[in-house]
Amino acid sequence: MPEEEDFYKSIIDNMYDGVYFVDRDRVITYWNKGAERITGYAASQTLGRACRDNLLNHVTANGVQLCMTNCPLAAVMEHGDEREAEVFLHHANGHRVPIVIRASPIRNGKGEIIGAVESFSNNTSMIDTRSKLRALRRAVTTDPLTGIGNRKLLEGRLTAAIAEYQNSSSAAGLLFIDVDHFKLVNDTFGHNTGDMVLRMVTQTLRLALRATDTVGRWGGEEFIAILYEIQDQVALGAAAEKVRTLVECSRLDLHEKRLAVTISIGGTVLQPGDTPELLVQRADALMYRSKQAGRNHVTIG
Repeated sequence: MPEEEDFYKSIIDNMYDGVYFVDRDRVITYWNKGAERITGYAASQTLGRACRDNLLNHVTANGVQLCMTNCPLAAVMEHGDEREAEVFLHHANGHRVPIVIRASPIRNGKGEIIGAVESFSNNTSMIDTRSKLRALRRAVTTDPLTGIGNRKLLEGRLTAAIAEYQNSSSAAGLLFIDVDHFKLVNDTFGHNTGDMVLRMVTQTLRLALRATDTVGRWGGEEFIAILYEIQDQVALGAAAEKVRTLVECSRLDLHEKRLAVTISIGGTVLQPGDTPELLVQRADALMYRSKQAGRNHVTIG
């Protein structure tokens, strides 16, 4: 049996994760090399000490101290179930280390709980991975020129708005917005200035609408705004006129010249049987009618 115990101890000792055992009094009886590496505390500094002495001083992201009041090891010995948590331990050098802990009870041959084991792993890579995934999701759904949502984001939001409308009759309106004579702007002032115009229009759209609405670039000089809880065409038309007016009043100061643009808007509210394609097509057709009416115009239908 001693050889078997040494065999298992050798396996645990060389695990990448930190592992330590405590008895019923939460006195540390075993501390592996992984625990030494992650915490900076050698086994000689921990064995025989009680984890309630606040050696590792586990705290949550909100600063709640677990060792004194909500110790996972104490909980598993009391209730017999396994526990897992994301916490920050105190390193021997003073700084905090993000870890994932897993605590389990230790039972004797009679099934009686005689202690507990905690394993923990450095959570830094997991946090970095989550951050990278969030950044990747933002990149996938963000227009790189204007910084607002792109077509992919808009398609997802349209699908969600229609589903909400079908489930609870939650009304919404859509504005299809096109910058007038944008090709002339590019041909006259160059594409760099054209990009500045698109960013100017974007910021005006964002600030003219509510924070709860969605504004995105559909493509080229075309934008879509999804306005939630718009009950009728009158309310949608008022919002569209506000947007149109504020864009008309915006300008770029280019040395001795001032450059201003206008937009044409088509707006429509959600109707039974709408799909994202039908909704956008209807708003696009209404926007085209605004072009035919002389541009810098709003058509609601």
